[in-house]
Amino acid sequence: MIKRPIDIVVLSDIHLGTVGCNALQLLQYLNSIDPKIMILNGDFVDVWNFRKYYWPESHIMVLRTMLTMMTNGTDIYYLTGNHDEVLRKVSSLQLGPLFIRDKLNLELNGEKVWIFHGDIFDITMKHSKWVAKIGGKGYDLLILFNRIINRTTEKFGRGKLSLSKKIKNIVKKAVRFIEYFETTSIELAIDQGYDYVICGHIHQPKIRGYENEKGSVIYMNSGDWNKNMTSLEYAYKEWNLYKHVNQKKIKRKIIY
Repeated sequence: MIKRPIDIVVLSDIHLGTVGCNALQLLQYLNSIDPKIMILNGDFVDVWNFRKYYWPESHIMVLRTMLTMMTNGTDIYYLTGNHDEVLRKVSSLQLGPLFIRDKLNLELNGEKVWIFHGDIFDITMKHSKWVAKIGGKGYDLLILFNRIINRTTEKFGRGKLSLSKKIKNIVKKAVRFIEYFETTSIELAIDQGYDYVICGHIHQPKIRGYENEKGSVIYMNSGDWNKNMTSLEYAYKEWNLYKHVNQKKIKRKIIY
């Protein structure tokens, strides 16, 4: 297989160690690209919901594939998230081509890029972490239940349902939270003089341009590998949002 050369790939919210992780699809994607830099933007391993009895071969293969990529010259930056926050204790660690950080600043083609997971903007993480952890376990069970339901509905030609998505939208008031999250990230990035800000955390892949009286910025979110199976790719001096389901890139769409 001829691999696509990429300067930078950004992946977030893979959640290895949970039933919701689409590890096989992630393996297909990893085996199709040859990045110089890979950025794992938080929640790569789901420490919150990790169980010794659930660590399938496909999840092991993801780790092996990334180790092989590092051996072949790819630098990997592991940025900490809320589900793997335990790594924040060692967030200045470097092991050869593996870097553990809380955030990452890059300059690409003369433009400043700010990358971080984004859970610092989540009020539930900051003030009611135990509630968020319970919700995380419940969401994982919903994904498993949703898969069982979908097998049944597809047999009867009814198509797939997304129970977890609907319930999450209701319980967490996701629409308002996402707007708050994106607006906060954008305004802070403009204040700090960045041209791009890249987040994860909310599982909503997007590339969005924004400007106000203080300046402008392009907000990007790499999505997740539970539902959307998306990543951000930087190649030929351009950012694109890649969606694995359709096996193609979604070209950048700037909305002002």
